[in-house]
Amino acid sequence: MTDVASDFRQPRRYVRLDTILRLRWLAALGQLVAIFIVAQGLEFDVPIVPCVTIVAFSALLNLALQIAFNPMQRLEPAYAAALLAFNIVELGGLLYFTGGLQNPFSFLFLAPVLISATVLPIRLTIALGCLAVACASALFFYHLPLPWDADDPLVLPPIYLIGVWLSILLAIGVTSLYAFQVTEEARQLSDALAATELVLTREQHLTQLDGLAAAAAHELGTPLSTIFLISRELEKTVHDPAIAGDLKTLREQAQRCRDILSKIAQLSSSGAPFDTMKLSTLIEEAVAPHRDFGINIKVRLAVAATPEPVAARNPAILYGVGNILENAVDFAHQTVEVNAWWNAETVEVVVSDDGPGIAPDMLKRIGEPYLSRRRGVDEAQNPRGGLGLGVFIARTLLERTGAKVSFTNRTFPDHGAVVQIVWPRERFEEAAPGDETES
Repeated sequence: MTDVASDFRQPRRYVRLDTILRLRWLAALGQLVAIFIVAQGLEFDVPIVPCVTIVAFSALLNLALQIAFNPMQRLEPAYAAALLAFNIVELGGLLYFTGGLQNPFSFLFLAPVLISATVLPIRLTIALGCLAVACASALFFYHLPLPWDADDPLVLPPIYLIGVWLSILLAIGVTSLYAFQVTEEARQLSDALAATELVLTREQHLTQLDGLAAAAAHELGTPLSTIFLISRELEKTVHDPAIAGDLKTLREQAQRCRDILSKIAQLSSSGAPFDTMKLSTLIEEAVAPHRDFGINIKVRLAVAATPEPVAARNPAILYGVGNILENAVDFAHQTVEVNAWWNAETVEVVVSDDGPGIAPDMLKRIGEPYLSRRRGVDEAQNPRGGLGLGVFIARTLLERTGAKVSFTNRTFPDHGAVVQIVWPRERFEEAAPGDETES
């Protein structure tokens, strides 16, 4: 599980050049439209030449990038941040000629930083945020007058401009932080679901290999039996000692192959893809790998009036229950209990331990991807995986089978974690033949 987590925890962040160029073309078009409306529609005195020059330079840069590079290539984060930084500087230049912070478009400083917060590492986002704040601060002191009616010039008090500057600063900080947090959580969830699919695929492949091994053992058994019988009969009729010795060796080796295939068939007999298993068998198969870690695992099955539920062997259930058991063994001091009961409507499995339990601040978040907290001493003594991606994968796999998984702590004075897994009985048994039971 640790290997799977490491494959997905820290993905490289790339953005396509085409995405940046599209945004830049949209910005250039919007800037030209705004200049045209203010100059021609509102008939304000706008320094058109320097403004159009800045927009034209941005457009020429876009054309140069489209010609020199493949727009579909993914940019390194530093290069994407450089283009966004140019957008900030370009906007600062336009605002210098059109009123500085008095211009209502000054809030567009937020756009490049917000884009960075969704696709680039946090250090680059902070750098772009600082650049935007620096440009806004410079525009507070240095700018040309806001385009307005020359007969009735607009003069805004300094306290208002300070408020605009503070609002830009807060918008950049709060909105970018919020966007980064939401995007990071979505990315972690996506990566964790990909890891879940990988784990389930591996489990299914192992199940298929078990089935192939059983089929191969069955198919090879007949020709090996024929070779064994013929070699034994020939050995009885041949009087040449050299040939008789070779036939004896052939018979012994054929018998050895039959023994090996018999063991493979026995190992695979409970793991074929279409085998069914009772709930008690499923629990024992999940518990068995965890009995050798010095923790006493107690399994209790409640006596019920209805027959014991039978389900198809499901890798998702086996992996999910097994992973929860692994965590219980990791955190338990002495004992882990696995209790199961059923009736005509539900099937329930409860796994509990006598460990420290789940911390209150983690109890409502347990099962989120990459949520982990290990005890300092136990972490050094027990390097096995803790509560994190493994619990997320286990919970996701079990919920896909129709189960409801809940996490609680034992009631004081008892201590330890309790994991309750409840299936509707029809969902638990839906893959099993209706009238088939195990002998």
